[in-house]
Amino acid sequence: MSRITEWVPSVVDRRIRVIAWIYLAAQILLVGTGGLVRLTSSGLGCPTWPKCTADSLVNTPEMGIHGVIEFGNRLLGVALGLVAVLAFIAILRMRRERRDLFRLTLLAGLGIPAQAVIGGVSVLMQLNPYVVGVHFVISVALVALCTAFVYRVYTGNGPRARVVPRGFAILAHVTSLVVLITIMVGILTTGSGPHAGDANAPRNGLNSELLQHIHSWPAYLTFALTITLLVIAFRLNLPVQRMVGLLLVVELFQIAGGLLQSNLGLPPFLVGIHMVLACALAAAMTGVILYMKSPVDRLPGADNNREREAALRA
Repeated sequence: MSRITEWVPSVVDRRIRVIAWIYLAAQILLVGTGGLVRLTSSGLGCPTWPKCTADSLVNTPEMGIHGVIEFGNRLLGVALGLVAVLAFIAILRMRRERRDLFRLTLLAGLGIPAQAVIGGVSVLMQLNPYVVGVHFVISVALVALCTAFVYRVYTGNGPRARVVPRGFAILAHVTSLVVLITIMVGILTTGSGPHAGDANAPRNGLNSELLQHIHSWPAYLTFALTITLLVIAFRLNLPVQRMVGLLLVVELFQIAGGLLQSNLGLPPFLVGIHMVLACALAAAMTGVILYMKSPVDRLPGADNNREREAALRA
């Protein structure tokens, strides 16, 4: 125990930054393996929960490759839980000075067992598409939390001021809302399509072809809004321009993948990539929102109290 106590950092250092990046990567990776479960019809590879079968905690040879894939995804969820515990322990000694990191690791950590329970409910309900959809929504929320965790370990916890014009900030928040709508409609679209996770799993009964078209509308609106943000960011030389550029790159890949999968009959590999990119999209959008503010002590010319107060009111 004393060795663990000695290891726990008292300030944000390289160890915490590495943990933050691993945490974010693991969250997105779990979405990828969850997609693999669904796209290989392995959603009921372990037909019950929390055990894999009524008599076995792990998959058995008789369950074949579907059991291996489903149980492997569950194991990765356990590994992610261990990363969450490690991240929480790593910031315990600074929980008073860095309450932001404490709250972020606590919320993300609590989200993981919640995800496990919802995943179990989806299995017990034979992969009900709405329960599976909630499962994905929480994954996206956890990716956003981990993105904020990465951001905070690099930028500190002091007072922050907006470093972009008010109009730009409003437009960015509107874009984030459209991104959320795009993801939600995408979840409904997937719930109506052929990749249910199991041959006998129910579908939501909505018109899949119509939903594909509806899904594209907010996606293209997001793209147009992002281009507008990027033009403004470059013209005004805003510090958020790199994050907006990253957001645009993710959207280009996402749009290209969406068009390909639609025209090629929804091949599982492309659908899986589309799911992972949806989480990358959420992470990039979260980054844009976060980088619209900067610690006051890093602002040019904010060296005295009067300038600092003025920056806070900006």
